[in-house]
Amino acid sequence: MEDLPERHLESYFVCLEDWSPEMTEAGDHKARWFRHARFRGLRVKLALDESDRPLGMIQYVPIELSPAQGQDLYMILCIWVHGHDQGVGDAQGRGIGTALLAAAETDARRLGAKGMAAWGLNMPVWMKASWFKKHGYQGVDRVGPRELVWKPFVADAEAPRWIKEQPVQIGGSDMVEVTAYLSGWCPANNLVYERARRASEEFGSEVDFTTIDTTERAKMLDCGHADAVFVNGRPLQRGRPPSYRTIRRRIARQVRRQQRKAPSSDRNQR
Repeated sequence: MEDLPERHLESYFVCLEDWSPEMTEAGDHKARWFRHARFRGLRVKLALDESDRPLGMIQYVPIELSPAQGQDLYMILCIWVHGHDQGVGDAQGRGIGTALLAAAETDARRLGAKGMAAWGLNMPVWMKASWFKKHGYQGVDRVGPRELVWKPFVADAEAPRWIKEQPVQIGGSDMVEVTAYLSGWCPANNLVYERARRASEEFGSEVDFTTIDTTERAKMLDCGHADAVFVNGRPLQRGRPPSYRTIRRRIARQVRRQQRKAPSSDRNQR
């Protein structure tokens, strides 16, 4: 395991998927988030093969930089072992993830943390909550499919909690309102953001696209969302990042509904 070296920054920014054309759609949000977080406690470790190629990564931050609340804890934002045939190939199933997790826990202890938190999904995809539980973590809070888990290092450690999500405020205009919360740490979330932004632009004045920068802790605490896109107050994504066509279709459906409402509203005003 090695702390993130400068020579692998570009690979880190695309979660080790340098070969993926999708990652070019995600913009430079992760690079900008990195510049914001690197001097605020961000920690990144890579697993490298004998040819110095990154096979896996883990990134973790003081919990104050995460969408959870707690004290004297670090929070794992992402642990990922390359699992595709492209690039360096499938490196999963070789214990790399377990080694990355152990290295991060050791580092957090050295830094004085009282425990380590993480998030996991209760579905058979990436970042499974069940995987963390096999490594001694326990669930403490849940929002939909996202479960907050943690491992205390000392007896007096206090369990973390999710920041409470607040309803997305809709202005009630004749426009379709697309509200995007963006921190930038995850290329998959950045991909959804960029696709939603591009799709919204296609509809011109019929869609109001609003970005809320959640790298500012006060804004995250106020809204309870770190990275999410909502169309007229409803979440755009559940599970894997939807394609651009799917996102555009969702927005177009709402535009048509707004257009059907407009004549009735005009008649009422007259």
